[in-house]
Amino acid sequence: MTRNLFSRTPRSLRTGILAAGAFALAASGTGAGMGIATGIGTALADGHVTASPKGASVYFVNLKDGATVSSPLKINFGLSGMGIAPAGIKKAGTGHHHLFIDRPPLGKGEDGADELTNAMPADDNHKHFGKGQTETTITLPPGKHTLQLVLGDHNHVPHVPPVASKVITITVK
Repeated sequence: MTRNLFSRTPRSLRTGILAAGAFALAASGTGAGMGIATGIGTALADGHVTASPKGASVYFVNLKDGATVSSPLKINFGLSGMGIAPAGIKKAGTGHHHLFIDRPPLGKGEDGADELTNAMPADDNHKHFGKGQTETTITLPPGKHTLQLVLGDHNHVPHVPPVASKVITITVK
């Protein structure tokens, strides 16, 4: 087996390198016919690509940036330009909601670019709604909190380009 520098590079870095290269080829229009998605999709190391339609968006139906709220808090998720499908169901133009709580915006922070090409974690800062739910009730302690909605594909990976709301800040009284 022939090994090269790329084959000795950690998988997460290879994924990022391939995604960046595919994005560059797609942006230049030279990726066509090379097994690389062009336009709004990119090719990842494992071949996983889920494109989002132009103009697709997620938003908070009943919350505004700067709102003062009580806990428990009911949150309604809005989606435009796409449909909802449960996790595990691969269908073009669909995804399911994820709620980011008190963390940097998607693609920013310590994990940055890695989270654009990998499944979103499930923990206190990342709530999954893989059954196709469009609302939830959460309990937050008093104080300021940030929220962001992110649509994930059948594998909990953000679409390309990502379908994510702006981060909003709320105050729980």
